[in-house]
Formats: sequence, C-alpha cells, structure tokens
Amino acid sequence: MGHVRHLYVHLPFCAHRCGYCDFVTAVGRHDQHGSYVDALLVELTIERSVLAEPLDTLFLGGGTPTFTEPAELARLLERLPVAEELTVEANPETVTPGLARMLRDQGVNRISLGAQSFQPHLLAVLERRATPADVRQAVAHLREAGFDNISLDLIYGIPGQSSTDLARDLAEALALAPEHLSCYELEAKPGTRFTHAYGAELARQAEAMEGYFEQVVDTLTAAGYRWYETANFCLEGTRAHGRELRARHNLGYWHGSDYLGIGMGAVSTVSGERRRNAPGLARYVAALVQGARPPSDVELIDRETSEREKLMLGLRLDEPLVLADVADAVDRSALERFAAGGLVDLTENGRGEEISLTRHGRFLGGGVTAALLTS
Repeated sequence: MGHVRHLYVHLPFCAHRCGYCDFVTAVGRHDQHGSYVDALLVELTIERSVLAEPLDTLFLGGGTPTFTEPAELARLLERLPVAEELTVEANPETVTPGLARMLRDQGVNRISLGAQSFQPHLLAVLERRATPADVRQAVAHLREAGFDNISLDLIYGIPGQSSTDLARDLAEALALAPEHLSCYELEAKPGTRFTHAYGAELARQAEAMEGYFEQVVDTLTAAGYRWYETANFCLEGTRAHGRELRARHNLGYWHGSDYLGIGMGAVSTVSGERRRNAPGLARYVAALVQGARPPSDVELIDRETSEREKLMLGLRLDEPLVLADVADAVDRSALERFAAGGLVDLTENGRGEEISLTRHGRFLGGGVTAALLTS
C-alpha cells in the first residue's frame, strides 16, 4: 500500500470553451467519452500502488465532469478508490435530478458548482451558458438528492462589473446557503480570446481589484464564513454542525502533501517528482490502449523548491506555518520588517517560531509573500 492520500481525476469534456479558460479541455467528443474513461482506468491501475487505502480525498475536475456521458461517469465512479471526501465539479446546466441522484448513489459527498455570476450581462461576457435560474435549480436538485456539502464558485473583476453587481452576486450566493464559497479574481491568460477582446478593460479595472477583494471578504465573514484561504470560505462553528467544511483536497495542495493526478494534462507530485501528463486527447488514449504511461514532462523537486512552494502556498491559509519548515526560503530581514509593519505575525509556541500573514497582509497577499522569499 502506498502513501499518497489525494487523487485528482481530470475529465476534460465541455459543451463549449469559455473565452477566459486556459484549462486542458475538449469540446463535445461524445463518442470518445467511453474510450477516455477506459484510458483513465488503465492509468489508475498503473499508478495505484502509490495510493493509500482509503484515500483522504478524491477530486473529479475538468473540463466539466458532469458533461461526461452519465453512464460513463457512473462507470468511472464505480471503479475509483474509496475516499473520505469525494468532490465532483459541475456546471449548473448539467445538473438534473437523475444526475444528482446518480452522483449521490456513487458515493459523491461534495459538489463544486460553477455559478461564476448571477448577473445575465456578466454571464454573457464570460460566455457562460448557465442562467441564474439554472444555478438555483441545480442547488435544489442537489439538496433533494441529499447533498449537504455544496461549494459555489464566483468570479469578480469581470469587465463591466460594478461593486453593486458584486454585492448582488454575493447576496444571491448567500441566499442559497452553500457550505463553501470560492471567489476568484478573474485572470485572463495571455493568448485566450478573452484577453484579446477585453484586455484594455481588464487593465482599466485593475485598480478596483483590491476593493472588490475586500468587499468579498467583508461580506462573507460577516455572514458567518471563515476566510480560511485567500479565495476560499466555509461555514464554521454552529452553522457547520461540527463538520470540517474546508476543501480538504485543496488543503492537501496548500499543505504541500503528495498527490496523484490522472488524465490528460493532469499533474502529480509524488516523492519529490512532479509529472505533467501531455494535454493531447489522442496521444493520451493511444498510450494507455497499449498499457503504457501517457507522454509526460517530469520535474525533480529539490529541497529549495519544496520550501519555496510550501511558503507560497502555506501563507495563503489562515493558519500559521512552522518557520523551521521553510527557513531557507525566507528572507529573515524582510520577515522582521513585515512583522514590525503589521503585515506578518511572528509567534513562538511549542513547535518553535511560526509565521502567518495578518489580515492586512492577506489582502496584499502575493506581494508580501514574494518579498519574503530569499532571492
């Protein structure tokens, strides 16, 4: 039995490709869903020895996993390892009562639903097909099927979005009482259609980002959500009914745990080696039909890289990092300067010195972390 407790499965199929998306996706391809699931199961067999039993977390991401042909999605879920937290990403327009029941029957206990916005004019800018009514109906179907751990994704910083639009989005999301919310600043990657169409508007809107970020945090924390990671919020205390509602799979990434990724374009980090499967669908399937690993790039992760990544990811969380675990990555003079300036908390306890960002430091986030890194 292996030691890896987190498994990511990539399902790349989508109804269409949104203009801002740079994920590894494949539009349509209904006739290839079955052969892709076959390939996933072969890759899982090849790699299974590194996995612990049971897993802590299993995450099906995409793409749009719930766009995958339901029979093939069910067949995949039946064959995957048991995990304490089993999350499936879904687009609202794909969630029917039957699909919601199937997911629940197959052991899925957490859904990540891509709402993005509740404003029709902003959904049009994002090229999203789901309407606000679709989001509400999807949540209703999931609740009726017995899901009690639903996460909603929202995006802010959309071209044409005002602070009033953002307030409405947050209010609409809170009305659905999700257990978890992920709120991301829109990032238009170079080369995407979105950057070509809206690059100038995004540049003009950049100054508003800090205000939008604070609006998100203030609104959700006032509503009883814990701001546990830069872009992520969960219910806690009595409203959480004693449950852990942070995204445990993502916590594995942020804590620097090893994880296995299978599927085209999937990334794994296991025992100091990072492997990225090539993104091509045909190449991926063809290799696994022959019983071989898919083509991939491999990177060895040395101690310096590991510590720098632990620092960058760990400071996104609202919990402290043990300084000794990242000491070689930290510029001590910068750390002491930021501690004196109220951006970093530097404390001492039984584990030794610990560091975390203050509330103000978290709003500045990446800039503070970058300045803390040794050159």
